[in-house]
Amino acid sequence: MKITQFTDYSLRLLIYLAMHRDRVSTVREVSDFYSISSEHLKKIVRRLSELGHISTVRGKNGGLMLAREPSEINLGALLRQSENLNLVPCHEAGDTCPIAGCKLRCVIETARDAFLGVFDGKTLADIQS
Repeated sequence: MKITQFTDYSLRLLIYLAMHRDRVSTVREVSDFYSISSEHLKKIVRRLSELGHISTVRGKNGGLMLAREPSEINLGALLRQSENLNLVPCHEAGDTCPIAGCKLRCVIETARDAFLGVFDGKTLADIQS
C-alpha cells in the first residue's frame, strides 16, 4: 500500500511543527525546508486546520503551530482522514462483485486493517525528531 503525496506532506508538516513547538512557523519556511510547493502545502494546512491538528495565526507575525500535543495526534486516525482506503472497486458503495462468494475483498480488508493497525498504535510524538 502506498500513501498519497498529500498524506506524506501532511505527516512531514506535522513533524516539522512538532520540532518547532516553541514558535510559529510559516508555510514558506516549511516549503523551503522540504522543497515542496507552497501552494500544495497551503491546501494541506487548510485540511489539517479543519481537522483540528494545527492552528493558524494571521497577520504580519502569523504562521502555523500544532493545535494539540504530539501525543494526541494519532497517525492511524490521520491516515483515515487523509486517504481513500477503498483499495479495490468492490469496496465502493453499490459495487458488487460478479463472482459469487469471492473472498478477495476480505483478504484485502484484512491486509489494509493490519497496515492501519501499525499506525493506530503510533502518535506524532512517536515519529518526531
